[in-house]
Amino acid sequence: MTSKTISRTTSRTSGGIQRTPVSYLVLTLLALFAGLPLLILVFNSFKTSLELGQNPLGLPSGLEFANYVEAWTRGSIGRGMWNSVILVGGTVIGTCVCAGACAYSMARLDLPFKRGMENYLFVVISLPVQMFIVPLFFLWSNLDLIDSLFGLVIIYVALNTPFSVLLLRTFLVGIPRELDEAARIDGANEWQIAWRVILPLARPGLLTVGLVAGLGAYSELLFSVIFVTTPEKLPMATALLQYSQGHTQLFGLVNAAAVIMTLPAVLLFLFMQRKFIAGLASGGVKG
Repeated sequence: MTSKTISRTTSRTSGGIQRTPVSYLVLTLLALFAGLPLLILVFNSFKTSLELGQNPLGLPSGLEFANYVEAWTRGSIGRGMWNSVILVGGTVIGTCVCAGACAYSMARLDLPFKRGMENYLFVVISLPVQMFIVPLFFLWSNLDLIDSLFGLVIIYVALNTPFSVLLLRTFLVGIPRELDEAARIDGANEWQIAWRVILPLARPGLLTVGLVAGLGAYSELLFSVIFVTTPEKLPMATALLQYSQGHTQLFGLVNAAAVIMTLPAVLLFLFMQRKFIAGLASGGVKG
């Protein structure tokens, strides 16, 4: 093999993308586009209000940790973090159970109007959630679910389930049907086939669904502000509403609180990014 052939071979990745200066330049620009706002947010969290007005984009002159202390106490972030843990945990579990059962039915069972249900889910995920706020508020008032974390979990599960069903279905369709037949021969019923045979094989899809639903519930603000009225039950995303004095916004505290709230989500995504991207990719190539 000649040196020219070797260089041509090594200039490509396993996915067939050429490693050229242009590709590295594009990736660098995309990384800066995604990372610079977060870096500026961290810088501004250490600045005083006066320094923020004089130097909003530069490095801080010192490390002002007082912003983090005041932001934590004033926004009750500790209490809000615990409420967010409850909301995220309930949303992830509820979404995985509901979406798993529905996706299994659509992918493995001979349901009538299956194509119509798929089209219905596509329409549902395209509708703005603001359309449902008023009727949902009156319904939740009649059911005594206003100012309840459980009621908020139900809303989050309902919001995340349509997309999760469509995503999980692509995983389940690609699983060989011979596994179903073998399980039925061994005496398993439909429930056992679903939860002990088929769904465990779709763990990448369930992981992707859990991450999407969990991060969505963690950062959701609109429904939590409308359907939760007691300050002790507010999730952490609502802490940013507490940093104001009259008509003046305390941007130093806002930046510090934003760093505290963003850090868990960023660390989780960095830790799970390979499995998350692999789950989306493998789910997108199955019919």
